[in-house]
Amino acid sequence: MTIADPLPHPLRYPKTQCAPPSRTGDLLIVEIKALTKIYETKLRVVAVDGIDLVLNQGEIFGLLGPNGAGKTTVISICTSRTLPTSGTVRIAGIDVVQHPAHARRHIGVVPQFNTLDRSLTVYENLYYHCRYFGFSHAHAKSRSLELLDQFLLTERQGVYPTALSGGLAQRVQIARAIAHRPTVLFLDEPSAGLDPQSRMAMWSAVEGLRKEGITVLLTTHYMEEADQLSDRLAIIDYGRVLALGSPSELKSTYGAQTIFDLKLKSNDGLDPVVATLKARPDVTNAEATPNGLRVMAAGSEGLLPDLVQMAARFGLRDLEITEPSLETVFIQLTGRDLRE
Repeated sequence: MTIADPLPHPLRYPKTQCAPPSRTGDLLIVEIKALTKIYETKLRVVAVDGIDLVLNQGEIFGLLGPNGAGKTTVISICTSRTLPTSGTVRIAGIDVVQHPAHARRHIGVVPQFNTLDRSLTVYENLYYHCRYFGFSHAHAKSRSLELLDQFLLTERQGVYPTALSGGLAQRVQIARAIAHRPTVLFLDEPSAGLDPQSRMAMWSAVEGLRKEGITVLLTTHYMEEADQLSDRLAIIDYGRVLALGSPSELKSTYGAQTIFDLKLKSNDGLDPVVATLKARPDVTNAEATPNGLRVMAAGSEGLLPDLVQMAARFGLRDLEITEPSLETVFIQLTGRDLRE
């Protein structure tokens, strides 16, 4: 029988390999300093280029970037699956390179692909994961039943993974990843391939981890997901951090604005209106368009009634409001070119 989790058993390392004491009571849970990973192939590839990041306890942190930006490499190093070229990563105060076995006690991982053991039932996937991390039979059984209830999987406990939908399988993977009560959970593209309903269920499961004090680092291509879940996020490209902050901070800092498109029956005589709007402190730009008027602003509060009143004089036919989005920030920082 093969246990699905490929990490080496933490109890199989020599007792002489000691780790510094855990600092799970401290605020800082993940500390990444000057992290660099270079692949010396025919073409020298710098996958990660001097990244510095800090994650706080109980924080959900998003890592965004185009394909090949270095997101998965960062997670692979943090979870001790890949060795860095230079730099350090500490999980709960433990260096993942110097003391990988001890660091793994604090780490849960949900990779991009389904790694559930297909020869085990849902319950057995949880039970043997707990046993793998040194739980007694009774403790592993009680923890598995607890997780089945928490993730609404009790009725599926005897089902094999091949019979699960993508959403259910992902919930089992998250449950298994936190079964040994890790300090930090790494989610690599957790909602890839899920339908909207399953994606929302997964979001609810991840948000619930915050109540347990689990720190979550997730990579995602879904801007809505990053905006919904992340307390803070970093946008990276070519192995470097381009922007760091809360979703609202990034949208504000990098000019993701509310856009008002007003379709008018006539745009004759709009120049004075455009000039008046440009003079407002809450308006960053205004311009006449072939169909009417476009206004870009930091928000809509207080501006929308004035716009409607101004537009009424020109025969307002339609009004479209585009709210600020992370997608605008993402494209502005990383460009529109397709990546392999």
